[in-house]
Amino acid sequence: RKYLPKRYCVDKAFVIDSDGNRSDQIDIVIYDGQYSYFVFKHEQVVYVPAESVYAVIEVKQNLNKAHIDYAGEKASSVRQLKRTSVEIPFAGGIYRPKPLHKIIAGIITIESDWKDPLGDSLKKNLKGLDDEHSIEFGCAIKHGSFWTHYSPHFRVRKSAADESLLFFFLELLKSLQAVGTVPAININEYAKVLHSFE
Repeated sequence: RKYLPKRYCVDKAFVIDSDGNRSDQIDIVIYDGQYSYFVFKHEQVVYVPAESVYAVIEVKQNLNKAHIDYAGEKASSVRQLKRTSVEIPFAGGIYRPKPLHKIIAGIITIESDWKDPLGDSLKKNLKGLDDEHSIEFGCAIKHGSFWTHYSPHFRVRKSAADESLLFFFLELLKSLQAVGTVPAININEYAKVLHSFE
């Protein structure tokens, strides 16, 4: 919250869709703070519409296979939710519905359990994830950060240990910037649960 531009909100949250589905609880959800119409807070629990989400991050003590798989499952629970996108009127006409972006997923830990902290074991486990469970980035604060590129060729870029946080943050900003703006929510889809709404 302190370092990201004000257009981004950061919360521990559940992500929901217009069909009434809900993700697992996510440690860190980065979502739109300007165009998110429906962000609900009830008894300290935050609910964010799927359309508004840029990134999801899990926080663990250690980086290892079990925690990468766990973060992938959490990401999948968000990515499989329904997202809408509608036209946006403006003074000069109408913008077409924005194509849906991929919600990026990551993991933050204090250290890595592997002898080669961000080496072959990490790459092997990241490469084994399918698209719905993919982990695009991670930070093991004591050992460095990494960013994964799955297409067109799989590769993992990593930082030096003493640059882990800055590398992580700048790459995160680049990824958020690349998405641009989230799609405009189709309010009718969320209102369909109301008998009196037509």
